[in-house]
Amino acid sequence: MLSQLQELFQRIDKSKLFQSFVIAVIVVSALTVGAHTYSLHPTAELVLHWMDIGITVFFLIELIIRYIASKGIKDFFSKGWNIFDFIIVIGSLYPAAGSTIFIARLLRIFRVLRLVSMIPELRLLVNSLIKAIPQMGYIALLMFVIFYIYAATGSMLFADINPVLWGDVSISMLTLFRIATFEDWTDYLALCISSILLTSSFFSSTMSTNTEFR
Repeated sequence: MLSQLQELFQRIDKSKLFQSFVIAVIVVSALTVGAHTYSLHPTAELVLHWMDIGITVFFLIELIIRYIASKGIKDFFSKGWNIFDFIIVIGSLYPAAGSTIFIARLLRIFRVLRLVSMIPELRLLVNSLIKAIPQMGYIALLMFVIFYIYAATGSMLFADINPVLWGDVSISMLTLFRIATFEDWTDYLALCISSILLTSSFFSSTMSTNTEFR
């Protein structure tokens, strides 16, 4: 009897129709969380409240189905995505009452993350990003070296002309970073262009003076 029930739940869990329905419920859950940020009629608030309870119960049932479909507690928790879903579903069961309503809503926002565990393409993307984390350190190191070279060069060229932006290496790196991230980059770009023009005119006048001296 137990094996038959397990086979039934395995078929349900692997069913594309069931998985599509779970994804639809996750989307509806995200919409209900967003709807709570608006000033709504009390009737609408009541409807959203009961919808939220229904969604929470459905997620709990779906998690139970997946647990029974597995080969036991060890097999269930051996998969990282099952642990991820378990934490989110249990967190969404936090009682939404009194002073804890903000914490409850905050925890239920993370139910949207279940889209990652339900959609294979998103799971593949997240797994790839996790595997790439060690290499991202070398990318950050390479970017630091490049920024440091240009910051040191900019400080040597423009420190006397514009110390606000190029006073030392650290300030120069901050200037380059803000330009690269477009943080007030138009103002910085205008100041940088003026620094370049002043430096160019300085070198031009120096060259002309040296030529005349010869």
